[in-house]
Amino acid sequence: MAHPTRFRMYYEDEDLWLHFETDEEGWAARHIEIRGKDARPVTAASLEEVLHLRDHADIPAMLRYEHRYGVLAEGPLDGWQDQPHAAELTAEEFDRLWAVARRTLEGRAGLTEPAEPAVPTGLADEAS
Repeated sequence: MAHPTRFRMYYEDEDLWLHFETDEEGWAARHIEIRGKDARPVTAASLEEVLHLRDHADIPAMLRYEHRYGVLAEGPLDGWQDQPHAAELTAEEFDRLWAVARRTLEGRAGLTEPAEPAVPTGLADEAS
């Protein structure tokens, strides 16, 4: 079992910075995507929230979550070190990016969606 890791990498074809916090098995626990051209977050998804929705909510709730926070990466994140601009992040760096991304996506969603939270109160803000 690996230790949780936080890292970033860049996908030039999509002009996206991908940031991940992995769990002990190397899968995404939290996933942030930031568009390169304007540094705007487009994804800030959490495994804990996705699992909670899977187990306690319906499909429309999951779709609202994905519309607001994006889709969590699936599968092991091996080999990230070989990707362009790959770098390990500290917990503090990742948490700062996470907080900004969540605030941005929650603010954007408030303009286009009903005020009803996609996940139970507290879960979405837990890591901020």
